[in-house]
Amino acid sequence: MKIIDSFNNKKVIFSFEIFPPKGDTPIEKIYDTLEEISSLGGDYISVTYGAGGSVRDNKTVEVSSLIKNKYGVESLSHLTCINSTKDNLDEIINKLNENNVRNILALRGDIPESGETKGDFKYAYELIGYLKEKVDFGIAAACYPEGHFQCENLHDDIIRLKEKVDCGVDYLITQLFLDNNIFYNYLDRITKARINVPIEAGIMPVINKRQIQTISKLCGATIPEKFIKIISKYEHSKEALRDAGIAYAVEQIVDLLSSGVRGIHLYTMNNPYVAKKILENVNSIIKSINE
Repeated sequence: MKIIDSFNNKKVIFSFEIFPPKGDTPIEKIYDTLEEISSLGGDYISVTYGAGGSVRDNKTVEVSSLIKNKYGVESLSHLTCINSTKDNLDEIINKLNENNVRNILALRGDIPESGETKGDFKYAYELIGYLKEKVDFGIAAACYPEGHFQCENLHDDIIRLKEKVDCGVDYLITQLFLDNNIFYNYLDRITKARINVPIEAGIMPVINKRQIQTISKLCGATIPEKFIKIISKYEHSKEALRDAGIAYAVEQIVDLLSSGVRGIHLYTMNNPYVAKKILENVNSIIKSINE
């Protein structure tokens, strides 16, 4: 099933993101996480793109297959194209298709620190166009409420987003944000740009100080003063900061749901406890909207 069908059948959907075991870590290490998150009843689970450009050394395909075929939950496999050839991608696409995984989040991927790239693709829209020609998959793409950190300004970033959508994207998932007003302003701007596909709001519950440093480094998301106060107040208590981070994410999600967001995509960081606690707090709201 294509994930866009869930958007067409429901007013709001709820999904999770996990990442596969890294490096030489055995795939079995993620089994407990898969078991718990799959049992939560989300509309789908996305799997981030592992290192390596082939089926042999990329655990994304295997984890996506487990979610779909063992646990019976729709899966969304991330796929990056930078430094990939068409042959590389064909191998992965064919393996996904063989395993009944037919939803892809099409991404450019990170440019190496050297700045040098090779392969057949440079941008996500090229990958999207290639996928549309090759297979009848559901295709999602990423969007950035504060602009991609490598784009000069938000205006240009939205132009790039329009190119991706025009190539055949079914729906969009946002980069994480911690201030809902940033998201609402972004929605206004992309609506004016005639981008009308459903958008899922990406929410990351921040439960330790290290995550803040990672967020700032990787995507430059704005850290609201309200959240800085939470970190400063509870950073020396692991449980208190965890619970405060969960409460903050719940508050964000309730506000988003009340404002008519089409979906929530929870970046779980492979933490089933946090995912479960958040869903417990908003599940009745989601059910009420979808009745």
